[in-house]
Amino acid sequence: MTPPEPSLDALLELLERVGASRDAAVLVSEEELSRWPADAVRQLKAQKLLAKASPASTAVCPGCEQECTMPVHTVTGGAGKADSFIVCDKRDDISRVVVPAERLRQWRCGAEAVAGFVARGLGLRSENPRKAEDGQWELGMVRGKKRSQMVCLRMGGRLELVAGSSTVCLAEVVSLGAAGYSVYGEVVRHMADTAATGDSRYTPSNARREARKLDTEAMHERWRAEYRALKKRKPGMSDVWYSQQIAKQDMAEGKSAETIRKHMKR
Repeated sequence: MTPPEPSLDALLELLERVGASRDAAVLVSEEELSRWPADAVRQLKAQKLLAKASPASTAVCPGCEQECTMPVHTVTGGAGKADSFIVCDKRDDISRVVVPAERLRQWRCGAEAVAGFVARGLGLRSENPRKAEDGQWELGMVRGKKRSQMVCLRMGGRLELVAGSSTVCLAEVVSLGAAGYSVYGEVVRHMADTAATGDSRYTPSNARREARKLDTEAMHERWRAEYRALKKRKPGMSDVWYSQQIAKQDMAEGKSAETIRKHMKR
């Protein structure tokens, strides 16, 4: 028998909640998860989108039909067993109300967990995405057919992926396959190619590129000058020998003798 597939709706609901929370972690109770498709919950946990959180500090009191939300008190017995209860201050005929431990279990999901899920789904190296000063989560560089762009996860009412000037709602690029939940990498790579502008923090400017070219040409010129000086001091040696001598000097800047040989003669 083919095992049932997890529901994509569970992931979409979780992403919607995280987006709406802006930068706070979303907590989901064990009781609520019991109403979600079991395979979806199993997959969300396996893909690190749901992580176990500390027990809830408040709960709906099961003592009467009013179902008040009250603080939970927990005491640890001599055998290390913890007992949790609510102290009712609404009625005279109710004092302590025991709260079963399973009703306090909860799971959390936040922007960092979602960022990690997307980074893994895109095959990026960043296992621990970094939160930038502007509040976006940097996931890593995505290479399109024409260029590379830093892809970020942006919070703001909903979760969005940003690559340069291109933006897409995360919910629109997630899918469900045989291996579980995934991200449409092709869509994100297309975003990198079609962005009208890049992010100046990650895209080298023409000025920086030109400066690097000038520095490289100056290094090559130093190699050529040394090559000419070596030929005067040690005439008749092979080009390989000359390049090896240059490679031993600081002017080589760590480049190999073969690289130097290719550039030391005009």
